[in-house]
Amino acid sequence: MAAITALGVSVVAQATGAPKIMVNDDVIQENGFPRVLARYGFFQDGGAREASDNVHAYELNTPLWSDGADKLRYIYLPEGAQLKADGDGLLQFPVGSAIIKTFAYGEGDDQRFIETRVLLHRADGWLALPYRWNDEQTEAKLAIAGDRIPITTASGEEISYRIPNKNQCKTCHSVDGEVIPIGPKARNLSAKWLGEAYESGRLDRVPEGADTLPFWTNTSVSKDARVRAYLDVNCAHCHRPGGGASNSGLDLSWEQTDTFAIGINKPPVAAGRGAGGLLVSIEPGKPEKSILVHRMNSNEPGIAMPELGRSTIDHEAVELMRDWISEMSE
Repeated sequence: MAAITALGVSVVAQATGAPKIMVNDDVIQENGFPRVLARYGFFQDGGAREASDNVHAYELNTPLWSDGADKLRYIYLPEGAQLKADGDGLLQFPVGSAIIKTFAYGEGDDQRFIETRVLLHRADGWLALPYRWNDEQTEAKLAIAGDRIPITTASGEEISYRIPNKNQCKTCHSVDGEVIPIGPKARNLSAKWLGEAYESGRLDRVPEGADTLPFWTNTSVSKDARVRAYLDVNCAHCHRPGGGASNSGLDLSWEQTDTFAIGINKPPVAAGRGAGGLLVSIEPGKPEKSILVHRMNSNEPGIAMPELGRSTIDHEAVELMRDWISEMSE
């Protein structure tokens, strides 16, 4: 059994292949950050294609859109630890757990990993770290300062893909100044995954309201539900009470029912030039006069929303927003 210590965690590669992560704040000052992803032991191979024991893949009903990148998501739980349900919201992770997300382009043998982001839950809170994959796809190295990589997206657009630096991770992953996960909410996880997690003992219960967020392109559900799902996943981590954009007064979370808080007939508070001279976030019947559409449909710095995480426009989502607003009664 070989022990590796770094970043306030001790990663122990056991005979079963399962990593064991333990919190130890003293190790941070002694050893600094893990320089390569493989040192955590989350995967059985250096290319991160085969998860170790206690590392469980998951998917979201509606995923965050990031320049059309595919994402491979995993949760690591220490041996004997359990996730706790908190209504239909974010699952509560025990100290010592981790969330791992790899961004990739291409399919099959042509799939290329670009970066892997790791969220570690330590005794003093969550810590976010980005790792960049090499051209050979054999190793991902820590990219504290972030990076820029030329990428051709699935739609054929050539972009300068941004790997966020350590501090930029906090921009989206922050509520009331504390870093938190934003993806694995019970309402955005499948009933099958939640049921299996409960049956295996990894989850304490399947809460009411779980698996209610639809996939936003699913035309068999209402347009309103599709829009609200997209906004919840792509915008509400900042546009919510305590979020990074709470000063806007917008609350785009799924559970918000106040139409003014969602933005309907709501004047901007702190949009500045990002408002484009428009008067309200959402003007019923008039998408061309709605700040929401204006900002989603721009790539210009200071106007584009979200501010981070994209270099291209999600045209399909913009069209959905236009249709949704056009059908509102004036």
